[in-house]
Amino acid sequence: MTFEVEPTEGNSEWFTNDRFGLFIHWGLYSLAARHEWLQSREKLSGEKYSSKYFNRFDPDLYDPELWAQLAADAGMKYFVVTTKHHEGFCLWDSKLTDYKATKSPAGRDVLRPMIDAFRSRDMKVGLYYSLIDWHHKHYTVDTKHPLRLDPEFIAGSKELDFSIYRDYLYGQTKELMTEFGKIDLMFYDFSFPSENGLPGKGKEDWGSEELIRLIRSRQPGILLNDRLQVGGDITTPEQYMPTKWVQVNGKRVVWETCHTFSGSWGYHREEETWKSVDVLVKMLIDAVSRGGNLLLNVGPTGRGEFDERAIDRLKGIGEWMKRHSRSIYGCTQAPDTLECPQDCRLTYNPQTNRMYVHVYSWPFKNIQLHGLAGKVEYAQLLNDASEIRFKQGFVASGIDNGAFKEGRDENTLVLSLPVKKPNVTVPVIELFLK
Repeated sequence: MTFEVEPTEGNSEWFTNDRFGLFIHWGLYSLAARHEWLQSREKLSGEKYSSKYFNRFDPDLYDPELWAQLAADAGMKYFVVTTKHHEGFCLWDSKLTDYKATKSPAGRDVLRPMIDAFRSRDMKVGLYYSLIDWHHKHYTVDTKHPLRLDPEFIAGSKELDFSIYRDYLYGQTKELMTEFGKIDLMFYDFSFPSENGLPGKGKEDWGSEELIRLIRSRQPGILLNDRLQVGGDITTPEQYMPTKWVQVNGKRVVWETCHTFSGSWGYHREEETWKSVDVLVKMLIDAVSRGGNLLLNVGPTGRGEFDERAIDRLKGIGEWMKRHSRSIYGCTQAPDTLECPQDCRLTYNPQTNRMYVHVYSWPFKNIQLHGLAGKVEYAQLLNDASEIRFKQGFVASGIDNGAFKEGRDENTLVLSLPVKKPNVTVPVIELFLK
């Protein structure tokens, strides 16, 4: 069984197969090490911000091959990197600005070797680009701008020509779409409403429809997210886990939820709310069991390394994925007709016709699967391919035969589990369906 999902103009086949990606937030804010929005939070002008951090961006320990290998070992199949975040600093050698890595002490394009490293490991390439730009001299005041409360800037903003910034946005998009080979995914960020007497910015400001035509003319098949305020191929809930398959106008859509390891996208030295490997693995399972993807973020340091806490989590996820990726890749939500057992999540691979029972809380001896009697050929633990025996169907003669004790009826399949939980983060039982 497959679900009816709104078709995408871009190629989403690889996306719904791969399910798990790495988000990378890296920029000048990594030097401040206290959140990627610090320029807005601390109301710093572009000049004050850049004079402090731009002249000190020198990631001497940057090793994109190591980054890509850590992601690949974690089981990730694609990545998305901030080519330019809200601060306006560009990781590549853009011809349209000097506010870029090549003009900083780094002295080099740091985007191209990253793309090459991930692509060499057969990972799909995604680029993030901020529609917001707090450095560009013609980017006007709005509810997110660092100088949104500065009377002088607000007054002067009326004299700015936002169309000049929009041309810059288009020009940099052209560079990204033409200079780095095939780009599989483009993640724009973001549109927002007016608030407290200050304007927001949306599709009319960005010229979203024209921008999309520009992108698709240069990268046919590319996937676009939904933050240009004109739809898109991928719906992108952020920092929360949907409780069911995401729908738009009552129809199921291709979706991806993006999350941080902790409470910050950029490197945050003192952030302590780091999620455990157990929580992160369950987040991935939850997303796939509801027909979605997980994009999990790391914020590298100013010297170009992954935080040791991020490395620890990536390695932990990789240990689980090494033995359980079959329950993730190519999988989706199980048919609605099936009742998910207590403390479990189901995923289903329609190509192989296998069901996966992810056991969040290891029960005593049995798991009951209502509606699967007579539909399973074989069952095994996925981590070691050890057989799981099962009983099914209704036995009519009294309670001593065990039917009453197991709660079985003619539609229920009962898996007979070992008493001891397997030594993995989340055990998975693979069901070979008839």
